[in-house]
Amino acid sequence: MADNIASPVNAGDVLDNPAQSRFELNVPTKDGVKTAIAVYRLSGDTMHFTHTETPPQLRGQGIASKLIHGALTQVKARGLKVVPRCPFVRDFIERHHGEFGDLVAG
Repeated sequence: MADNIASPVNAGDVLDNPAQSRFELNVPTKDGVKTAIAVYRLSGDTMHFTHTETPPQLRGQGIASKLIHGALTQVKARGLKVVPRCPFVRDFIERHHGEFGDLVAG
């Protein structure tokens, strides 16, 4: 665990916040809770991921990957498709094609 993260987080901790059209991963740190986000636009049965943001002090620690893994797991469970406009989401799906490749809208 990194020096500034107070307790471990995992993909199961990701929450959908439909009011703000984003998935959130709250990370307890020594300086308080920091939130990583994945912004989306829902259009019918397709979720367009447009932006992923991790607080600077949490970057390079796998937080964004946990966030996207949790978000895509929820998308899959809901039977939705994905348009990965965000480069991080697109790269994540490419790296985990066996698990999430079928989510990409054709």
